[in-house]
Amino acid sequence: MGIFNISRSYEIVKDKLLSWTEALISMLPNIVLCIVLLILFYFIAKLVRLLVQKAAKKISHNQALTNLLGTISFLIVLSIGIFVALSVLKLDKAVTSLLAGAGVIGLALSFAFQDSATNFISGVFMAVRKPFRIGDVIETADEMGIVKQINLRNILMHSFNGQEVIIPNKDVFQNKIRNYSSLPNRRIEINCGVAYDSDLEKVIKVGESTISALDFVNESRGVDIFFNEYAGSSINFTLYFWIDANDQPGFLKARNDAIIALKKAFDENNIGIPFPIRTLDINTSQWKEVFLRNNGEEE
Repeated sequence: MGIFNISRSYEIVKDKLLSWTEALISMLPNIVLCIVLLILFYFIAKLVRLLVQKAAKKISHNQALTNLLGTISFLIVLSIGIFVALSVLKLDKAVTSLLAGAGVIGLALSFAFQDSATNFISGVFMAVRKPFRIGDVIETADEMGIVKQINLRNILMHSFNGQEVIIPNKDVFQNKIRNYSSLPNRRIEINCGVAYDSDLEKVIKVGESTISALDFVNESRGVDIFFNEYAGSSINFTLYFWIDANDQPGFLKARNDAIIALKKAFDENNIGIPFPIRTLDINTSQWKEVFLRNNGEEE
């Protein structure tokens, strides 16, 4: 019985090996074709990556975005080649299983990394639109500073308070962006008020001549003064002028010097800048009565 079982097992193994050998020999042309296809698609993927990177450089100078698009195109073409090779080997069920598994994994990852994906997509859009560059002074998401780094997840800024600020791309993409470096000039506004007995025409003349004489003022854009309201103790106006600078320190210095110059000019021309005055009417006898009551005394 033992000899019979061993012989029978040997025959089964032998038949299986022979059938596998025959199947391998019959599939040998397909295997060779599969290998050729994989090699061919590999070189095609490299060529597509090169072409995509060249095209991306014409759209955006962001190297990270260029490399990303090239890598994605390479993987897509190579994946197509793998699926074609599996089809040649008549492994259609395996291809279907791989696609289903990739779909499930992709769905799970999209939920798990939703914020990261949003930052990434926002970074791609900003890399294409290029609303600002490294070194620009911008204000966004309630932060203002100089852009130091731009990547596909966040931007790095140095604030004027000496702090390093990292802002996610989605917060930048979904909020207003003020780029103070995109234009060569900036306008400065100074709000002020003069006394009601002031000669308003003289105020305009003194203000315009004083600010126009400052060396940092853009003379071609002119200086404008517009009165805008009768306030409680003054007639208020706003003074506008332009400077040939777009950096924040230059803006603050120009506004500071203009305020000082305007105050000196008004003082020299006897133009008053009033401050609010309040008059208190105090009943002396009533306060005396309260004082005596609090101290336990009588008149």
